[in-house]
Amino acid sequence: MAEPKSKIESIREWVVDHKLRTVGCLWLSGIAGSIAYNWSQPGMKTSVKIIHARLHAQALTLAALAGAAAVEYYDHRNRAKADPYAKFLPADGYSHKD
Repeated sequence: MAEPKSKIESIREWVVDHKLRTVGCLWLSGIAGSIAYNWSQPGMKTSVKIIHARLHAQALTLAALAGAAAVEYYDHRNRAKADPYAKFLPADGYSHKD
């Protein structure tokens, strides 16, 4: 009988399956958090606050993409040699001879 997955293992598996969604969510939360932080700083023009928020979100996105690449590399090295895309291909297959 299989052991139940830990919370970390479940999160890692979800991130592996939804890399772009993870990066998008990190970007959205990064820009929202940065805007919230910058709005609490008095004495800055609105345009400067928006530019800083964009820069912070861009840096967070680059870090998230690097993290996704590291997860993909780790998953590729430790994955069984079975074809990971077999579940998306038709079972009967198509012949190239037709």
